[in-house]
Amino acid sequence: MDAILQVENLTKQYAGFQLDHVSFSVPKGTIMGLIGENGAGKSTTINAILDLIHKDGGTVAFWGQELSSSKQLKEDIGVVFDDINFYAALTPAQIGKISAAAYQQWDEVMYQDFLKRFQLPAGKEIKTFSKGMKMKLCIAAALSHKPKLLILDEATSGLDPVMRDDILDIFLEFVQDENHSILMSSHITTDLEKVADYITFIHQGKVLFCKTKDELRYQYGIIRCGAALFGQIDRTEILTYRKDDYQWNVLVADKEKAARKYKNAVVDDATIDDIMLLYVKGEQLN
Repeated sequence: MDAILQVENLTKQYAGFQLDHVSFSVPKGTIMGLIGENGAGKSTTINAILDLIHKDGGTVAFWGQELSSSKQLKEDIGVVFDDINFYAALTPAQIGKISAAAYQQWDEVMYQDFLKRFQLPAGKEIKTFSKGMKMKLCIAAALSHKPKLLILDEATSGLDPVMRDDILDIFLEFVQDENHSILMSSHITTDLEKVADYITFIHQGKVLFCKTKDELRYQYGIIRCGAALFGQIDRTEILTYRKDDYQWNVLVADKEKAARKYKNAVVDDATIDDIMLLYVKGEQLN
């Protein structure tokens, strides 16, 4: 599939932290989930992709073009951060007028529909809104200039479970025509399990993997065993492992093969949370 967003060898150096040759692509018509612990480099990656910070190396292309090469690209990219970027004294109605002047593709009818759908009062100042209301406003504004790519940095983190579910349905609707895509950073991995097609995992500034969600959810597994059986496991099959009291937890890429091979072990399904925690807190064999 054609890539809407292509990131290659993206690097950024800070004191004590380096974004280290990050590469991944977002195919057309898909949702890419970006995961990793706090400080792993997710927000740095998104800021570098959007030219909000200077890149030390690497390339970022939207539909094969650099962001600075075309004004149209900024129309075609909708962005929602984990904090609101509008002045607190503005009202949603005023934001609609400002956005209509800023975006040629602005759809005021769509915007008003979102305000009603999200139960956001058009005439009240943003500073009176809860965090969840502010996030809904940002999502409404981002969608109403009709982007082809949404970039979301923890955009659902301030929402209650019911509203999060409604927003995720909107994201799924957004990519239904297979011409739109979403890059979605989130620490709520259950959200990504519902909507993502691919998962890119960043740890300590490096991409550990970029895989389909289905491969992670339906093929990866965790062997639960004692020390004796742990010693018998083929070392080439161990992705990462962690010892908890008297039990070893071993992440493998093929749970069915593991269940056939190690009949005395319990082999559990692995959630995205499980996979992330084992990589972050576990150990890898050299």
